[in-house]
Amino acid sequence: MAAKHFLTLCDLSSAELKGVIDHAITLKAELREGQMNTQFKNKVLGMIFEKSSTRTRVSFEAGMTQLGGSAIFLSPRDTQLGRGEPVEDSARVLSRMVDMIMIRTFDHSTIERFAEYSQVPVINALTDSFHPCQLLADVQTYVEHRGQPQGKTVAWIGDGNNMCHSYINAAKQWDFQLNISCPQGFEPDEGLIKANKDRVNLCASPVDAARDADWIATDVWASMGQEEEQAERIRHFANYQVDHELMSHAHSDAIFMHCLPAHRGEEVSTALIEDAEKSVVWDEAENRLHAQKALMLFLAEAGE
Repeated sequence: MAAKHFLTLCDLSSAELKGVIDHAITLKAELREGQMNTQFKNKVLGMIFEKSSTRTRVSFEAGMTQLGGSAIFLSPRDTQLGRGEPVEDSARVLSRMVDMIMIRTFDHSTIERFAEYSQVPVINALTDSFHPCQLLADVQTYVEHRGQPQGKTVAWIGDGNNMCHSYINAAKQWDFQLNISCPQGFEPDEGLIKANKDRVNLCASPVDAARDADWIATDVWASMGQEEEQAERIRHFANYQVDHELMSHAHSDAIFMHCLPAHRGEEVSTALIEDAEKSVVWDEAENRLHAQKALMLFLAEAGE
């Protein structure tokens, strides 16, 4: 059977995604109860990092260890990919040596080419276009705190980046309404908006997007690779900070999420991110571990 990959949320059905989230919640409870799950004994995850990370590396590596397996960290300095070996060749070789591969890279086409030639499941751990693993953690967090997101309203405030694109896919897969507010010139992919126009609204201001929302999310204004644009982006995004005043336009029980790392005082106020009644960012970060364990187990079973 051909390997099943996870390059965007749309690679799984809505039912499959719900199953992954349910299993993640179960795995989280079992871990806290000291129950051991060693389904990945003698299994190896190859982790290719062309972009740096804290949460992604630790969550995948710890997840494999907790499941009885092991993980190999590969940076551009550690592989021939960094010296120009064709992606297709690396995929053919590595997928004969490990049981699953996660990639954190720049161009989304890189991971698509890698998956095409890989014999084992490939997981998108972030590209410039999508960040689906983070959305698994975000949805798990919402389910734990407020229940199923179906029929809810989510507000995305800030850059129309890879996180915003994955929120658009999540709106489709979990059947919620997504309000997006970005500065002019920083909107998400037009084709993705058109394909999901029945559940995505582009709003003129952050207040319009936040109004009656159940969940508000944001990200840094300058992502990795955009550091030289930081000063210019701060100027464009100055009115897009998520703080208590903006949250006041949402439902009273609305929660705040951020994929981290956060630039306090820019896209989010310090007071809000530290507000334990509104902010769930620490649960959200932890859930990368549990959601990815559930995802890896699902992909392994789907390929059997």
